[in-house]
Amino acid sequence: MGNVNMNVHVKPYTARVLGVIKEKYGLRNKDQALDKFAEMYGDEFIEPEIREELVQEIIRSTENHIKKYGLKPMSDSELAKLCGVEPSEL
Repeated sequence: MGNVNMNVHVKPYTARVLGVIKEKYGLRNKDQALDKFAEMYGDEFIEPEIREELVQEIIRSTENHIKKYGLKPMSDSELAKLCGVEPSEL
């Protein structure tokens, strides 16, 4: 994903916040401070994008599991053991 150019007008308070973020994290400019702010709080508003490699790994792992164990449902005790809890806690 490439960069997007923006001409932004912000309130003085916002400029101060970006300045503090810039200094706190040793960033070069307020553009980087805005990116850092979005990294810190963006997941509260949108889901992060999933990498294609991760999706392929999950598919391979699932296929291998089905080949090894089939589609037999897991019992409550097996699930509890897998999660490291007592069956009564499920």
